[in-house]
Amino acid sequence: MSAAPVAAAPPSRRPLAPVPRAAGAPTATDPALVRRAVKAAALGNAMEWFDFGVYSYIAVTLGKVFFPSGNPTAQLLSTFGAFAAAFLVRPLGGMVFGPLGDRVGRQKVLAVTMIMMAAGTFAIGLIPSYATIGVWAPVLLLAARLVQGFSTGGEYAGASTFIAEYAPDKRRGFLGSWLEFGTLAGYIGGAGLVTLMTALLSDGDLMSWGWRIPFLIAGPMGIVGLYLRMRLEETPAFAAEVAKAETARPKVPLREMVTGQWRALLLCVGLVLVFNVTDYMLLSCMPSYLTSELEYDETHGLLVVLGVMALMMVVQPFAGALTDRVGRRPVIAAGCAGFLLLSVPALLLIREGSLLAVALGMGALGMLLVCFTASMPSALPALFPTRVRYGSLSIGFNVSVSLFGGTTPLVVTALIGATGDMMMPAYYMMAAAVVGGVAVWFMTESAGRPLPGSAPAVEGR
Repeated sequence: MSAAPVAAAPPSRRPLAPVPRAAGAPTATDPALVRRAVKAAALGNAMEWFDFGVYSYIAVTLGKVFFPSGNPTAQLLSTFGAFAAAFLVRPLGGMVFGPLGDRVGRQKVLAVTMIMMAAGTFAIGLIPSYATIGVWAPVLLLAARLVQGFSTGGEYAGASTFIAEYAPDKRRGFLGSWLEFGTLAGYIGGAGLVTLMTALLSDGDLMSWGWRIPFLIAGPMGIVGLYLRMRLEETPAFAAEVAKAETARPKVPLREMVTGQWRALLLCVGLVLVFNVTDYMLLSCMPSYLTSELEYDETHGLLVVLGVMALMMVVQPFAGALTDRVGRRPVIAAGCAGFLLLSVPALLLIREGSLLAVALGMGALGMLLVCFTASMPSALPALFPTRVRYGSLSIGFNVSVSLFGGTTPLVVTALIGATGDMMMPAYYMMAAAVVGGVAVWFMTESAGRPLPGSAPAVEGR
């Protein structure tokens, strides 16, 4: 779309890309185009977490299909080893797709990551079992997981950048919150489907063919997501950068994306740390905690978590709109303070064991987590200027997720084993809240303001 008045153009289904404008002249956003951008970005995030939910809760079955050692523990460890491998390559994906998104465009790279994510997930559903092809089965599973992890390295940073650069300044928090709405919807969809299949299918059917269904669903989902993303033009902020350069955009060295943005990168790592440690603690650790410590059966433990996530989905857009009114910093700070003060009481409630106490404790943690899920998609892109936004955010986000978020279940389990203290999950969340609080103290408020390096964006009619 154009950022300044242009001569009448022939009718077109797709809006024109922005043209050069006077410095500081506002960009008028097209509400219909913004809605399409949000949908296209959120669907990719939903697909990523659909896979996460499916893989996590069908892990026991996958262990028997791909790693038949006769030892259930070894099977489960092998399955989660393949799961963890995806986290190892996420920073590599970020270092490839992020700079590429700053050079060739956000829309093109997000189309590629959508194809790769869908292909990797769909491929898992096609892999023959260990009984059919032997050791090649786990090898192919690992390869598919690496494809997923590599593509995910460019997904979240790109999707949040895409929405942030399309959104008008005064509604960026609300529109960005739908990205994490997609996360919650995808996780609920994946985990809920596995729960339904487990209840309806016999163990034999689940082992022989049922486990493939959730992964094969990724094919149609990917086609829909790719269609939505291919219909979009580049973001106004990126198109303005291209117009400003007048020729092909020069390649920004990876070193400049790191050393040139070191302060913003440190803030990004700190914010993502508290966001992801608390996220993985609630969504990944707590179902196992309820099962192993409180002797809930797996289905009931999962249903409690799914209920909390459904509540978070309802609150998410309202919390995003709140960040537009009061600012990102106060909302994130409230989340950090809440985890610092309420993690221990919430976990004590959960350990009390009754359904009401567990629901209250989990619900409290879920509401605190919404402070981050509603704020981060708009706060993180605002840390970096347009020229390096995709690349720098991809690097900072994925390094933090890989080092701190993805390792949360393993670290907490190890701490409980070493100390025997079942309150370690609460202490770990409190430590993360301290780090997040320091990051909030040093970050600049971005609500209602133009993104760094971009002209003001106002809502068009």
